Amino acid sequence: MEYKGFILHHSRCPSINGKGFDFWVAKDGEIYAGPLLTDPDHIHVCLEGDYGEQEEASQLTGRKEQLFAAGKLILELAARYEISPLLIEPHSNSCPGVFFPWNELVIYPADGYH
Repeated sequence: MEYKGFILHHSRCPSINGKGFDFWVAKDGEIYAGPLLTDPDHIHVCLEGDYGEQEEASQLTGRKEQLFAAGKLILELAARYEISPLLIEPHSNSCPGVFFPWNELVIYPADGYH
């Protein structure tokens, strides 16, 4: 299957409701995979937490572990499905939220380390 890239969600997204994502990245960095990839165009990654609220986003514990795990997951999936790990889009204007730390989700595909 040829994917166009990745879509990021946060767990308070109303379209999630226990489905709508392929991988869940918990606050502590644990990754849970769905039984199968559900979208023929994109791989959906959901990060636990609410990055739409400034107060809650600033209080997320384990964020470094979570973002490191999400970046590593994206690199591994990009290699497996031969897509660029730099093709990451937000799900919508409000998801993963205006306070999502995009600058902390650092991915270096050239050397495979972030």
